[in-house]
Amino acid sequence: MPYNRADVAMRELVAAFSCLEAADLIDRLARAAAAVAGTAYAGFVRVDALRQEALSLHVHAPPGDPLRVRRWLAESGVLKELTLSAETVRLAHDTTVGEPGFLATPVPLVARDHTFVWVAGRGFGDGDEHLLSRFATAAGRALEAASGLEAAVRLLRGVRSFRPA
Repeated sequence: MPYNRADVAMRELVAAFSCLEAADLIDRLARAAAAVAGTAYAGFVRVDALRQEALSLHVHAPPGDPLRVRRWLAESGVLKELTLSAETVRLAHDTTVGEPGFLATPVPLVARDHTFVWVAGRGFGDGDEHLLSRFATAAGRALEAASGLEAAVRLLRGVRSFRPA
């Protein structure tokens, strides 16, 4: 089989663009959000375009979930609050009533439903809110870039399959 530079170049591009897994990216972003906020809990929530339903996309929590944040997310009504909000949501930290402390800010994404990045596990202030909003902007850019790479891979595979022999 003769050496085909176009085929090799296309394979290399597809391989390079395919290295980023969306699930791995969102996990890494959640871990980084937790680290940036100085807590052990973080995640992403997607709100549908009609703002009727919120779905937890990813939760990063320590083993055993000592603050029971997963359960709190499901039972507290905070997801419903995110469906109603287009702004940052901050809830107080009060362990006596089971409130872990919560901060969520919108992730600016162009072509997706409303997405929030959140952190939990302590009391949060204005500085935390500012820092998380900056992180949300970076996360949004990373998610859009990953989506763009996925689209590029699909297009490149199409070019490869329809390329004349």
